[in-house]
Amino acid sequence: MKAYLLLEERRDIAEDRFIELVVWQVPQPVRASTHLFKYRLALVVNGLCVLRYDNEAEKGDHRHVGAVESPYTFTTPEQLYADFMADVANWRS
Repeated sequence: MKAYLLLEERRDIAEDRFIELVVWQVPQPVRASTHLFKYRLALVVNGLCVLRYDNEAEKGDHRHVGAVESPYTFTTPEQLYADFMADVANWRS
C-alpha cells in the first residue's frame, strides 16, 4: 500500500494569519505513533507558526503552542481536526 494524501488545505482566516492542514494515510505507523496517519496542522500568524499538531518520526503525536511542546493523544482524524480547531479558537480569543 502507498501513502495517500487525504487532506491538503490552506485557509486564510484573517489578513495576517492562516491555517494549513495536511493529513496522509500511511501503510504503517510513523515511528513512535500507533495509527496509520501522518499529519501536520498549523496556525501561522505574521509568518510565524504559533500552533502546530504533528507526529514527526521519533517524537510521536504532539502539539506545539508557541515554544511549548506537549504530548497529544491521537484517536481519529476527525477528533484531531476538532481539537486543533478548538485550540485555534482559544488562541484567537
